[in-house]
Amino acid sequence: MKLFIAGHNGMVGAALVRRFSSEPGVTLLLKSRRDGLDLTNQDSVNAFYAAEKPDVAIIAAAKVGGIHANNTYPAEFLFENLAIAANTIHSAYQHGVKRLLFLGSSCIYPKLAPQPMAESSLLTGPLEPTNEAYAIAKIAGLKLAEYYRKQYGVLYHSAMPTNLYGPVDNYHLQNSHVLPALIRKFHEAKEAGRPEVVAWGTGSPKREFLHVDDLADACAFLLKQENPPDLLNVGTGTDVTIKELTEIVAEVTRFQGKIVWDSSKPDGTPRKLMDVSRLAALGWAAKIALREGVEKTYASFLAEKAAGTLRA
Repeated sequence: MKLFIAGHNGMVGAALVRRFSSEPGVTLLLKSRRDGLDLTNQDSVNAFYAAEKPDVAIIAAAKVGGIHANNTYPAEFLFENLAIAANTIHSAYQHGVKRLLFLGSSCIYPKLAPQPMAESSLLTGPLEPTNEAYAIAKIAGLKLAEYYRKQYGVLYHSAMPTNLYGPVDNYHLQNSHVLPALIRKFHEAKEAGRPEVVAWGTGSPKREFLHVDDLADACAFLLKQENPPDLLNVGTGTDVTIKELTEIVAEVTRFQGKIVWDSSKPDGTPRKLMDVSRLAALGWAAKIALREGVEKTYASFLAEKAAGTLRA
């Protein structure tokens, strides 16, 4: 099986490479911009599919970021993610790819969706304004996969992971997600001997976190299903407050100072917990607990920093 992993240099893509490298009979197709593959350019994507002829594709490529990045660059988030979805899915169909797994995000669900968020909540209410652009692009991608399956009979389906973290994450203090930003912030405060760390918001919102290696395992599981649903949530089914998460990161990084909350900064969605009962019914569950995952991720952060490969 020739497997195309779109976005293999990112956190999710790297986890997929780790997972599928050990699968017998799988040949990985790993191409990026430096190899001449521009996923936002239709001609470039078309040429790749025509030359490489993958059997299966996992679309893990995306322009991603946290609240600040989504608020600051909404045009880029909408355009680039729309282009990636449209190009990779359409060209896959044109060139005979029989199976495709499109990866989205829990932000596709309405801001005030009933908790935990079930797949049936999609398109039932307004989105969270701070990441609306990204969410719209992901909704378009999953619907495109659904409609190609409906119209042409190809097995294109989607998985919506909750908040992800793990090796090869982006640790930029403004443009990253909450967990990697906290890891970097507390590590640097500890190294500098600072007496306190200022955290955004009130700490009251609740979030669910899934280690990226668990997501990769879920993707392998889904690709073995003969007739999966068009859309499945992937998560742990449990959540913590941002305050609890912040305290875990402080402990793991061994920061001894005080945590100060800046309530003038936005909290974002009050709660985001995935209903993972449909995936659980198929027989899959996450294995990596949050504390264990944060410890592994901090170890990766230190190793990447020492090697000069840290994305920051």
